[in-house]
Amino acid sequence: MRTINVTDLIPIVKQLCMEANCSLGKDVIAKIREFRAKENSPTGKEVLGILLENYKLAARDRMPICQDTGTAVFFVELGQDVQLTGGNFTEAIDEGVRQGYEAGYLRKSIVENPLFGRNNTNDNTPAVIHTTIVPGENIKITFAPKGGGAENMSAVKMLKPADGLAGVKDFVVDVVRRAGANPCPPIIVGVGIGGNFEECTLLSKKSLLRSLSEDNPDPQLAELERDLLQQINNLGIGPQGFGGNTTALAVHILSAPCHIASLPVAVNLQCHAARHKSVIL
Repeated sequence: MRTINVTDLIPIVKQLCMEANCSLGKDVIAKIREFRAKENSPTGKEVLGILLENYKLAARDRMPICQDTGTAVFFVELGQDVQLTGGNFTEAIDEGVRQGYEAGYLRKSIVENPLFGRNNTNDNTPAVIHTTIVPGENIKITFAPKGGGAENMSAVKMLKPADGLAGVKDFVVDVVRRAGANPCPPIIVGVGIGGNFEECTLLSKKSLLRSLSEDNPDPQLAELERDLLQQINNLGIGPQGFGGNTTALAVHILSAPCHIASLPVAVNLQCHAARHKSVIL
């Protein structure tokens, strides 16, 4: 049994918040360069070049990649042989967010009540924390700030099993078509299939954590991802909605078993600033 004091997590979470919001992963930058080389629209090619310059300046000057520094979303893999001591785990995560968003001059975007008053909490808390118990005595914390523009264009639908593969494709492509320029393309399209109403939405968000340099390990899903990416890029929305053949950089799919009467599908859109950082304790 390994003991970890939750107060030790605070500076780690603080640093994750600042790093993720200022430094984009090499996989995303490489994918933008790849698509810029084959973008058929001069305007689209120029937009992708501007994005690359923005990433460079953000990393150099320690400034946010985007002014929307997002909802603080965490995926935690908690080893079952870890004993947490010294306080409340959730409160420690929130304190790390509070400190990170203050020290990093990151925009605070969370309101305490979605309907009444909508007063800002002024520290970007509370965080959204998804915790999974796994074997071992380590803790893996992944921070993925999620901007409101792309999140607002996401959708879930309870298809009938008879809708099948064609129904899934039509729904995913239609979500992107209706979103247009709103999620700040080029986007990454996260898709969750199966589970139930809440699990498929979580799968769609979790799928966005996969590196853009990695193929889906399931050959059938990998083929479906390629097919959907081609259909989406044929929509002609293009970078930032100015037209072109780079509407999406990737489609990522996670699936799970589901009820015999169900075929849940969720689409979680991620803007080009696909920010996430992980640490293992």
